[in-house]
Amino acid sequence: MGKEYGKPNRLINEKSPYLLQHAYNPVDWYPWGEEAFDKARKENKPIFLSIGYSTCHWCHVMAHESFENEEVARLMNRAFVCIKVDREERPDIDNIYMTVCQIILGRGGWPLNIIMTPNMKPFFAGTYIPKKSRFSQTGMLELVPRIEEIWNRQHEEVLDSAEKITSTIQNMISESAGEGIGESIIEEAYEELLSSFDNEYGGFERAPKFPTPHKIFFLLRYWRRSGNPEALHMVEYTLENMYRGGIHDHLGSGFHRYSTDNMWIVPHFEKMLYDQALIATAYTEAYQVTGKSLYKEAAEGVFDYVLRDLTSPQGGFYCGEDADVEGEEGKYYLWTLEEIKSVLSPEESKLITKVFNLNEGGNFEEEIRGKKTGTNILHLSRSVETLAAELGVPAGEVDSQVKLAKGKLLAARNERKRPAKDDKVLTDWNGLMITAFAKGFQTFGEEKYLKAAARAADFILKRLYNPDKRLLHRYREGEAGISGTADDYAFLINGLLELYEAGFELRYLKAALCLNKEFLEHFWDPVQGGLFFTADVSESLIFRKKEFTDAAIPSGNSIEMLNLLRLARMTADPELEDRAQGLERAFSKLIRKIPSGYTQFLSALDFGLGPTYQVVIAGKRDSPDTGHMLEELWAYFIPNKVLVFRPGGKDPEITNLATYTKEQVPIEGKATAYVCQNYECQLPTTEVDEMLRMLNV
Repeated sequence: MGKEYGKPNRLINEKSPYLLQHAYNPVDWYPWGEEAFDKARKENKPIFLSIGYSTCHWCHVMAHESFENEEVARLMNRAFVCIKVDREERPDIDNIYMTVCQIILGRGGWPLNIIMTPNMKPFFAGTYIPKKSRFSQTGMLELVPRIEEIWNRQHEEVLDSAEKITSTIQNMISESAGEGIGESIIEEAYEELLSSFDNEYGGFERAPKFPTPHKIFFLLRYWRRSGNPEALHMVEYTLENMYRGGIHDHLGSGFHRYSTDNMWIVPHFEKMLYDQALIATAYTEAYQVTGKSLYKEAAEGVFDYVLRDLTSPQGGFYCGEDADVEGEEGKYYLWTLEEIKSVLSPEESKLITKVFNLNEGGNFEEEIRGKKTGTNILHLSRSVETLAAELGVPAGEVDSQVKLAKGKLLAARNERKRPAKDDKVLTDWNGLMITAFAKGFQTFGEEKYLKAAARAADFILKRLYNPDKRLLHRYREGEAGISGTADDYAFLINGLLELYEAGFELRYLKAALCLNKEFLEHFWDPVQGGLFFTADVSESLIFRKKEFTDAAIPSGNSIEMLNLLRLARMTADPELEDRAQGLERAFSKLIRKIPSGYTQFLSALDFGLGPTYQVVIAGKRDSPDTGHMLEELWAYFIPNKVLVFRPGGKDPEITNLATYTKEQVPIEGKATAYVCQNYECQLPTTEVDEMLRMLNV
């Protein structure tokens, strides 16, 4: 919560933790809404739109520096009508104005600050703005009076500029459909990733370095398609270095947002739910491919962290945890050697210092000043086995000692003041986490993962979905609100499909089909194809945009491409395959320009190109032979498959959704696999080895 200044502003009545952090700012903040726009029109004032999120470090810095400052607030209140938006709560607004910022500045990030006309048309964009000017960057104390003067003295020119900017952006984002793209685009994307791969530390590009797990998903699918060992090497080297780096919380598990250096050591310390979901999925799939225990440990660590710290009593998953404590980034996670020694025995301290590369002067540099703080980030530079060999001690013994010491340090850290938690429940991010937990159950066999996925799905379907009112985006403190976006629909449908394939509760498949029908009805572009980010009945903004780039998280269009293909194969509905091909054509021109910018989309294309497998398991769900068949099927990395369960007996309910399963019955009462590849079906089998042979594993 932000510093309080007497009487609160209008944000005090909001649900968003981020908006509530600014409720006592001296800036006269308005939430996004008609009241603010009416005031701007009546008083002929420009709007200062500030967009951020509760766990954003630089958002906090700008808030403390400027929005809590009486002098800056006085200038802002005089010159503008000020609107504050939580990007997580209103991704539709954020997407529009982040596009504006990226086109005007050539870059973007948060905090995002836009100055626009009362009709929402922008004429200035910026990210972090200091209070006072420094170097070449104009500060708030100088910027606000300058904008105010220009608005008053060159009013018509400003309005004309805003019109031209808006029109230019509208033209830039209006992409016409092209022809389909073939298998060669997958090879091109791989070559681009290969050229950008960091051979020294893993990952792609240089600092700041983001995990971007969808690139891992793509490379694993490319490896399965091509057999190219270099693709698997890029996956493993990246995941291993991420695991060892400071971006990984070695005490409490989970992963921080991104690394400020290229070695994965120094993170921005916020922890976001979507990162946990996507990273856990990447490690889970890597374990399916390799069977390496490190990947299982990493995935299960993330799951344990989410269950412990990001799960609401009702079952939904919270957004994330802040980077800062008491205005200091990373304070909760950093250690001095004195603190280590006060918790551990001398022998344990010596071991942990060596294992996690700690030193007396500290290894953490404060980003703003670039100075060491005397504190340390725990990170590994070698494996326990390598360290054990150096020490001449059995690896198992070293591992046990390290785990014992880590437990003591975690208990001590739990006594510290924790970072603030953003306890919103967002439909889209919950969809990603449902997917991760469902995959985790299939791969590791932990029932608690299946239960966590089901509880979250039930919570969303009960609290945020009504077929008459459509899907909603945000839930907090008993209140659901804000129209669902393309990401909400796509990610939730994906999670429900994965959950159905894990537990075979038919209601999840039914819900996915219902949501998908609604999604296509209200978001599909009938002219160019593809899905808009907002529904045709949602609030009207300055333009209606499609999100298609796979950036920090995959786009809703990319995930929906795979949803359509999976649903088409599960229910034998060719119309859904036609829609998937429409998506491919809608974005084909853009994908051809930079294939590696669309790796999640290309994973869906990989599914469409095949070979793709349709598997029906017929039998009794709780019988040992069915359980064994499913366990073997789930153990392997077979990404391009759909799985349907057909209970024994006459005409079970699944035969109404997937009529082709009517005759696919257990043979002689035994669990039976029916496997089809690319529309060609093999003879049914009760033998697990034969089933796996048909699946080419």
